[in-house]
Amino acid sequence: MDDEMESGNLGPYQDRPRTFPNMRSKPYTPLIFRILMRINARVLFILVLLGLGAVFYIGASTSPIIVFVFTVCIISFLISIYLTKWVLAKDEGPPEMVQISDAIRDGAEGFFRTQYGTISKMAVLLALVILCIYLFRSTTPQQEASGLGRTTSAYITVAAFLLGAMCSGIAGYVGMWVSVRANVRVSSAARRSAREALQVIAVRAGGFSAMVVVGMAVLGVAILYSTFYVWLGVGTPGSMKVTDLPLLLVGYGFGASFVALFAQLGGGIYTKAADVGADLVGKVEQGIPEDDPRNPAVIADLVGDNVGDCAARGADLFENPSGFILFPLVVHSFDLLISSAGIFSIRGTRDSGVIGAMEDPMTILQKGYSVTIFLAVVTFGLSTRWMLYTEQAPSAWLNFALCGLVGIMTAYVFVWITKYYTDYKHEPVRTLALASSTGHGTNIIAGVSLGLESTALPVLVISASIISAFWLGQTSGLVDDAGNPTGGLFGTAVATMGMLSTAAYVLTMDMFGPIADNAGGIVEMSQQPESVRAITDVLDAVGNTTKATTKGFAIGSAALASFLLFSAYMDEVATFAHVPFNQVDIAIPEVFVGGLLGSMLIFLFSAWACAAVGRTAQEVVNEVRRQFIERPGIMDYKEKPDYGRCVAIVASASLREMIKPGALAIVSPIVVGLVFRILGFYTGHPLLGAKVVAAMLMFATVSGILMALFLNTAGGAWDNAKKYIETGALGGKGSDCHKAAITGDTFELGNGFGNFVVGILSLFAVSCVGDPFKDTAGPSLHVLIKMLATITLDKDKDKDKETNSEYQKKRKLPTAQELIAYYESQGLESKEASVKVIEDLQKALFFRITSSSSSRGVSNSSDPNKKMVMAETSRKQLDVINARLINLEMKLDSKPGYPQTLVIGVASGATLRGLGTLFPHVAAAFSHIWNAVRSITTSTSSPPPH
Repeated sequence: MDDEMESGNLGPYQDRPRTFPNMRSKPYTPLIFRILMRINARVLFILVLLGLGAVFYIGASTSPIIVFVFTVCIISFLISIYLTKWVLAKDEGPPEMVQISDAIRDGAEGFFRTQYGTISKMAVLLALVILCIYLFRSTTPQQEASGLGRTTSAYITVAAFLLGAMCSGIAGYVGMWVSVRANVRVSSAARRSAREALQVIAVRAGGFSAMVVVGMAVLGVAILYSTFYVWLGVGTPGSMKVTDLPLLLVGYGFGASFVALFAQLGGGIYTKAADVGADLVGKVEQGIPEDDPRNPAVIADLVGDNVGDCAARGADLFENPSGFILFPLVVHSFDLLISSAGIFSIRGTRDSGVIGAMEDPMTILQKGYSVTIFLAVVTFGLSTRWMLYTEQAPSAWLNFALCGLVGIMTAYVFVWITKYYTDYKHEPVRTLALASSTGHGTNIIAGVSLGLESTALPVLVISASIISAFWLGQTSGLVDDAGNPTGGLFGTAVATMGMLSTAAYVLTMDMFGPIADNAGGIVEMSQQPESVRAITDVLDAVGNTTKATTKGFAIGSAALASFLLFSAYMDEVATFAHVPFNQVDIAIPEVFVGGLLGSMLIFLFSAWACAAVGRTAQEVVNEVRRQFIERPGIMDYKEKPDYGRCVAIVASASLREMIKPGALAIVSPIVVGLVFRILGFYTGHPLLGAKVVAAMLMFATVSGILMALFLNTAGGAWDNAKKYIETGALGGKGSDCHKAAITGDTFELGNGFGNFVVGILSLFAVSCVGDPFKDTAGPSLHVLIKMLATITLDKDKDKDKETNSEYQKKRKLPTAQELIAYYESQGLESKEASVKVIEDLQKALFFRITSSSSSRGVSNSSDPNKKMVMAETSRKQLDVINARLINLEMKLDSKPGYPQTLVIGVASGATLRGLGTLFPHVAAAFSHIWNAVRSITTSTSSPPPH
């Protein structure tokens, strides 16, 4: 062991103070945690027990499934506590490491406090807007009868929104909290053993965050669902249907989406602006290594890894399981258990600090992922047999188990594809590195080409998965009253959940990257031996690959759910407009324009996100240059840089810059819907606004998937091409090839005059490539698409309020079932009563068409529609009645309409960090579909009438 390290020598800054200038020395703790810390331990323990008792009581009053979910979540929290103690018990290393780690921690926690304070204020304002919207929206008589009027619905939605926002913020804090404490322990472990460093990162630190984030998301939805179930008396006469209950949770997912959007934007802008600014001046202009302590922006860079990749990602991931109810909750409960097994299975076989004898960390992580995948296949099959078995279709559960297998394999293939395009052990990244040998331009051309090419295989895999899962569902044996297959969308939904059945382990790998990056920075700044830096460099490169693979996983699950999301939107429009809404014709000019606006939104959002990084990086560059000019002693360690100043600049600028793209995501679908709704009102097309927004959602989804694939893969490949050269290939660090690779990673533009880059600021408009691609614009697109879907599914309830008054009146009429009972009470036989009801329905349809013609000013005597209907009615009335009597046992309103309800529920729990925002909707249909299937009478299982 190095004598200098053992003696506690602080390196070139021997007299450096304990904390950096302008940095807070007192760790930041959120208010809720400070309140809990002030409570007496015994009192807190009693409160926890009472809370658990209340939770289990409510769960037991709802369903045994909820009790199972609660139990697994508590187990996951206990595992998290164990992992926390294991991590914190590790040595932090020599004083110089601790000092640097404290500075990173102070900067991250300070930014977190400021950022989430801003987000909290915006969330409160948006909550007031939501309250007003719900107070003035229309309600159905059934909702009023069940006690769910405007006021109750408004307060429930707002409370759920604020709770989702708060929980998402806590999830982000948890991710950041573990990162800023694990980084220094990884650095210290790298001085002893590569295996120990890997375990600290992947098994203990990332696993802790994953267990807490996923467990808290699942537990939050389960508690809300069961609380509303008991409070509203679901299942009792006159109460709301259980399939409508999850509609109350829409605010919960919207709150999570809202916080995730701004956390990802603000954190992404912060981390990449600091990274680009530090590299531009430090590496290119001054010629100093990455993470060199002489660089004034180095602390801001390391802080950004935590606030951009850990806090933001934790908040982003939180919203994904937050729409899953019952069957999906069971899947995610098993996810917590199997991911824990995969995490604890990660162990290196070679315990050596020598880089040549070190086992590839990526191979070790893949072994853990393989264990998780195997267990996911087993538990998913058990879940489908447990919850999706029905005697009416005995083999349906097996088909759905195969759908889940399709999703699981899609996830595995996506991870492999992303790894192939971003790991420097494979040809694409090495080819990109080789292109750097001929200059900056060829590096950029090769990187863009690689990113565009990388969209092909994922799209083919997604397409095959959607079609396979859909047809497996169609052939499951589930049919409606007419004998038509109804399981297609459900099969696609199950495949989506199969892809997400290893979400906790995926988040563990995602947390690997920023912690490894921080560890390398701490090693570099504390002047550790090259052998230690070699270990952290390898871990850092693997971390870049894991971050890229997890983003690919997110995009894949998002794309798999996009079909469901679009169907969910159309179904919900039909539900609230009370008219069929089964297709959208893009040949209509206004609808086509909506599609163009959706695609434009993706590109404009990406442009604004990259431009935000560029503008913020300019401020960092100016500050770093100023310090090098005014403090020339920095280069020879005679003066200390002002790290705090750079941290403050980046924090302020990133918070300012995140507002513009965030507002774009929130306002765009609302404005488009309102504008075309007004246009449709004047042109006689009341659903025009809904159709245009549907096209906007569809085109934005497709464009967003492809753009996110391009940005994430190209950015990851550029970064790893640079790291491949830094291993010594193609001239190594400092070579012209290396500078060209840095151009790809941060898009630096040099002119060759010494180390100074002339005109860099004027060219910054095109300098946001690489890092901003993969860590700002790309991840933010995931949240953008989810936010669009959340807003459209939430706001379409009010789109056609004025045009629905007639339909609302119709809903007050008795149902067909009630009419049959009425005629039977008047002395008619069952058959005669059914015939009478059918005749009444035909007359009502005839009256509707003729009255509609009259309302448009068409003469009844000359209306061709009326004549056609009269002739058709006269000729076929008897045939229709006889055909309907074949299914005399039918009860037209006896089933909940689960195929339509199911689509909305599927969309609510659709993806991980991807397209299908997990805005909690009516996912309860996942379990209650089977009760509906069992209620189908024997007559409906007979061949349909011809």
